[in-house]
Amino acid sequence: MTVRKAWIVGGVAVGAALSFVMLLVVGVYVVAGNLANTVSGGTKALAKGAVPAAYQSLVQKWGNLCPAINPALLAAQLYQESGFNPTAKSPAAAQGIAQFIPGTWATHGVDGDGDGDKDVWDPNDAIPSAASYDCSLASYVKDVPGNLTENMLASYNAGAYAVIKYGGVPPYRETQNYVKQITTLEESFAAPVSRVDPSKQAAGAIDYAQKKLGTPYLWGGTGTAEQGGRFDCSGLTQAAYETVGITLPRVANDQYNAGPHPARDELLPGDLVFFSDDLTNSRAIRHVGIYVGGGYMIDAPRTGAVIRFDPIDTPDYFGATRVTEDGAKALPTTV
Repeated sequence: MTVRKAWIVGGVAVGAALSFVMLLVVGVYVVAGNLANTVSGGTKALAKGAVPAAYQSLVQKWGNLCPAINPALLAAQLYQESGFNPTAKSPAAAQGIAQFIPGTWATHGVDGDGDGDKDVWDPNDAIPSAASYDCSLASYVKDVPGNLTENMLASYNAGAYAVIKYGGVPPYRETQNYVKQITTLEESFAAPVSRVDPSKQAAGAIDYAQKKLGTPYLWGGTGTAEQGGRFDCSGLTQAAYETVGITLPRVANDQYNAGPHPARDELLPGDLVFFSDDLTNSRAIRHVGIYVGGGYMIDAPRTGAVIRFDPIDTPDYFGATRVTEDGAKALPTTV
């Protein structure tokens, strides 16, 4: 603890700290090389806390309604549409957690909880309806060549007629991007069953963060000149990954969805680590740091503190994300 305080406060061991971090950086590249040819895979069980506890059982149940969908895919759609907000309403009059427009709801809404009504604002109806609508679309294109799930998603975006006409995902940039976005985002809601590949950009993100050690914290800080180069927790992680070409969302609970989620004993330097007072709900995450190895992270902790090394093994540790470029790009700009 004395050595760590020297790194943080005194600055007398800056060279030692730099050497420590650079060893970890080298380790990232070594592991990246060793794992480059491994194959990711596994089931689509939901990652820890990725879906708010109030909706987890609904997503798990209805995400298995038909072969074209799975719980992680359904979770990705709900997050992309509303950020799991049951009162969301878009300028186009899309409503509820699944963002149904009135005409589509009139045709495809179901009474998911069996209480005698179909309420677009009630997740107990809207989540089953989203799954049911996906499966209906899949049935329309079941004889089309190619991947059934991708064809279903393309039908959601462009209509089943376009998928049938082109014999698969149609050559529309918007539709192709939508299919890639949801299938990529799906991976951030799925619990991996094998070790996930390390980010090639992790070393650069760590290098940036360690150069900010000792910088005073600023609530809402993103490191601008007007802010004196100061950061809050998610501002630091966003800036660190921006330097290696990955654009993360501004807030921590959205950064959690920027890639798959390694287990605690699989953490590698560069992983984002998250903390929450509600360990069942990623939307309640309140803090994030960049893991550097040895049970420590670099983070911007709170007002009155400086960017420093902190331990991650605390009661409020929520989980981690291995940031990927595609995962970050798949995130909606607003949720």
